[in-house]
Amino acid sequence: MLAKTEERKTQKGGEKKRRHAGEDGGGGEKKKKGPGDGARKRLDALSVGYFRRVGERLGEGFEDEEERVMFVENVLLEVKGKAMLVAMDQTGSITLQRLLSLSSLEQGAEVLAELGGDSGMQFKDVSCDRCGGHVVESAVRQMSRWTEPPATTEEEEEEEEVSCGLLEAQVLSLSQVVRDNIGEFIKHVHGSHVVRTLLHVLAGCVGPPRTESHPGARDRSAAPQLTDFEIPTSFWYELKSLTETLMENVNLSVTDAVASAVFQTMLTVCHRKRPKLGKQLLTGIMEYLTSRSAAPGVSPLLVFLKDQASSHLLEMIIQLSHKSLLRDLYKNHLKGQLVDLALHPIANFPIQRLTAASAKHKMFVNLFDELVQGVEAILAVGHMGVIVQLAESCAESEEKQDEMMQCLLHAFHCAEPGSRLVCCLPLFMSLLAYEVYYHTDTDEGSTQTEVPLSSICYHGSRLVQALARFKERSLLLSSLRTLNPADLLKLASDPAGSHVLQALITTSSDKGRGKILRRLEGLYVQLACSRLGSRVLEAIWNSASVNQRQSIAQELVPSESQLRSNQFARHVWAKFALSHFLHRRAHWQEIQTGESKKRKLFSDLLE
Repeated sequence: MLAKTEERKTQKGGEKKRRHAGEDGGGGEKKKKGPGDGARKRLDALSVGYFRRVGERLGEGFEDEEERVMFVENVLLEVKGKAMLVAMDQTGSITLQRLLSLSSLEQGAEVLAELGGDSGMQFKDVSCDRCGGHVVESAVRQMSRWTEPPATTEEEEEEEEVSCGLLEAQVLSLSQVVRDNIGEFIKHVHGSHVVRTLLHVLAGCVGPPRTESHPGARDRSAAPQLTDFEIPTSFWYELKSLTETLMENVNLSVTDAVASAVFQTMLTVCHRKRPKLGKQLLTGIMEYLTSRSAAPGVSPLLVFLKDQASSHLLEMIIQLSHKSLLRDLYKNHLKGQLVDLALHPIANFPIQRLTAASAKHKMFVNLFDELVQGVEAILAVGHMGVIVQLAESCAESEEKQDEMMQCLLHAFHCAEPGSRLVCCLPLFMSLLAYEVYYHTDTDEGSTQTEVPLSSICYHGSRLVQALARFKERSLLLSSLRTLNPADLLKLASDPAGSHVLQALITTSSDKGRGKILRRLEGLYVQLACSRLGSRVLEAIWNSASVNQRQSIAQELVPSESQLRSNQFARHVWAKFALSHFLHRRAHWQEIQTGESKKRKLFSDLLE
């Protein structure tokens, strides 16, 4: 075993164990000068090499469970006595995190106990280290396995209960240290992540580990995928104590961006797992924010909404708020200020959240009437997210849809003369006014020249997808039918445009879909051979009638060799069962008819 081999090497060369800052004794550890305390102990080169090889061995996998258990046990024996050093080394930290996910709960508890020291006070040092914090998080996250199926024998079941109890005790010890040093933890860039993970675990839900998350992904508004698990009763009480301690330091939530993220996590997990507590926390934070001093007659929230740190917290509050809190927020603090806030580079994001949250309530009508007055100004400063969210909320609430459409037609200068109406789709997708898109200064619609489809942008795509959910979308469909085959092919093959075409087709009636499909005739083979076009074609197929599917298949099958050899089209060939269509058409027809009836049945049930 690798662990035993390395153990012999260590014994031969002499163990170079280092101690924590503040402990007596020397050792022979290398030290690196650091800011503040003068020196920082580091893991020796021999041990670093060992843990690097352990990481490589973990990547190879194990033949059976017994081999895995023995390997993990041997490596953790090497960690014992120097867990702090290993955790605070980059290579050691990465390897130790992987080991903890494979270890038993008792082994995880032992590592956490050593990291905390006899009194648990070492938790602060390791949690606030850029490498050590990850290890503490990984160890705490193992509590999510607390609900594993019970062992087969009574003796093994008792052992499992002891293991769970040990880890539970260490998590509670960590939480006590956090509460005693709450200000330092939540303001620390690394320590704050430990607090956020601790909140998740105490509440009984965990997301993906930080190493697997992608905070730079485009859809930042997407909620993290959380997994719920059962928790010991002690965690319920500890979560209450931790939230109370945090609320005593609520002032930090608006002055420090790192601390603000901790409060956002607290609100999220409590809203999910402890709704009553979550409601109290929301109310408590709002009372604090609204009680701050501001200029006479001016709500302090108008200041907080424009601040980088506190605006994120307010976004979360708005997103999680109940009806009465939202109504109070709008009526007493934001009414008459929405357009100014929507024009602000920071405050426009909370306004987007307010627009989304209000869609479920009657207050949306008042909010819409106020925001719609500033649509052109908002477009001019480039805050497209506000406009998109306003359209999405109109679609969700089924209110103010006609007013929204007319407002957009006027904003993009295609409402008058009437001949410009059919140009609305390219303008919306590109977010360009009529004169800019068609390079004209004249007011005469008859002088319009044909311009190839271009400049499809992300927000423009989202805007049209929202408009496609309106009850009245005939203008969009009429505009789509004016596009020539080359423009339709570009639309279907564009990363943003393909979603527009898919939305317009799938939300159309059978009659409207048929008109669009007639415009696409002759393009199906090219669509099938395109990465994005093939996805659009699959969406068309899924919403098409049997006769429409038959027409698509008849156009595709003559190009069998081309479709089967293309990396995208071969999947289309298989999913559409075109081999069956060629050689067993009656059977193909029977299958398609059955699918159509099943789809219609589910559609009727959903309605």
